[in-house]
Amino acid sequence: MSSDAGLESWLRLTLAPGLGPAKIRELLTRYGLPEQVLAAPSRELAAALPRTAYEALQSATLDAAVEQAREWNDGADSAIVTLGDATYPSRLLEIADPPTLLYVRGRVDLLNQPSLAIVGSRNATAQGARNAHRFARAFRDAGLVIVSGLALGIDAAAHRGALDGATDGPGSTLAILGTGIDVTYPARHAALAAEIAARGALISEFPLGTQPAAGHFPRRNRLISGLCLGCLVVEAALESGSLITARAALDQGREVFAVPGSIHSPLSKGCHALIKAGAKLVESADDVLSELSALLPHRGPARPPVASGAAAAGQESPLLALMGYDPVDLEALRARAGWPAERIAAELLQLELAGQVSALAGGLYQRLH
Repeated sequence: MSSDAGLESWLRLTLAPGLGPAKIRELLTRYGLPEQVLAAPSRELAAALPRTAYEALQSATLDAAVEQAREWNDGADSAIVTLGDATYPSRLLEIADPPTLLYVRGRVDLLNQPSLAIVGSRNATAQGARNAHRFARAFRDAGLVIVSGLALGIDAAAHRGALDGATDGPGSTLAILGTGIDVTYPARHAALAAEIAARGALISEFPLGTQPAAGHFPRRNRLISGLCLGCLVVEAALESGSLITARAALDQGREVFAVPGSIHSPLSKGCHALIKAGAKLVESADDVLSELSALLPHRGPARPPVASGAAAAGQESPLLALMGYDPVDLEALRARAGWPAERIAAELLQLELAGQVSALAGGLYQRLH
């Protein structure tokens, strides 16, 4: 985790109004770590930032929110994981817009375990909920962490399946929230959320106290798919939010799976549309596990700390020569370098912060110099 002083700087950037992840990454690329951003000349920051963000950073208005987050971080089961931490999920470094930091309640060690998303309708049928529960338990037993969104219906069934009979072994569950981590939505899932926090983990990129809002859930969905090797849709109507997660998974280069259903059921039409578009039809857990077996990451060395922009630029990375100048994805780089994915992701982050590599849509990277 970040040091106290370092964490305060990360928090000030993320809590300043008008500074989203993309703008923060731009600042990190230009200046280095958050402390260096905040120490930049006032004239430069004023020109680089939205006025509201600049004024907030120059005043004490953020102090209360920063202190609240730091106090929350000091809790026994609480952690704030920043983009520069070794425990930051390596798979999120592959997506186009990784969050600057994550609020985590529970087992931080699960963030970098092999995982599978299971999503579907909030208005699930009894059979759909049973399928989600059984699939989740089977994948948990195979060592996968089950990721979903704590919603009603399929999400809840998947979480419960992952927890059913589980110990604190490698398989468990992560719930990605569309609210602040201290806000449970829907409220009826308070007991489920508490159990997930005790045996898995709750995760949010939103500040403490953030209430549910329609725009938060598509952002939440990109993290559900981004954390995972693949995404399984169990039941979904054609307008289901689960299809947003599936589309995000495709954009991120993840595997997409779908469970077929009755041709007469509206909750099957979304899954059937995905299958027609190329998603793998799933009838058993083996249909998914056979596809993912080659994608299970090898364990590599711990990620080195993120260097400042100047320090990273001062050393020529061997990865640059392997990239060439055309867009390339992490899997291609792993094949060329023979390195574990975790090491390549860490190196790419340093190169991006140094302004030598740009992250593109679809999990692609391109050399800039």
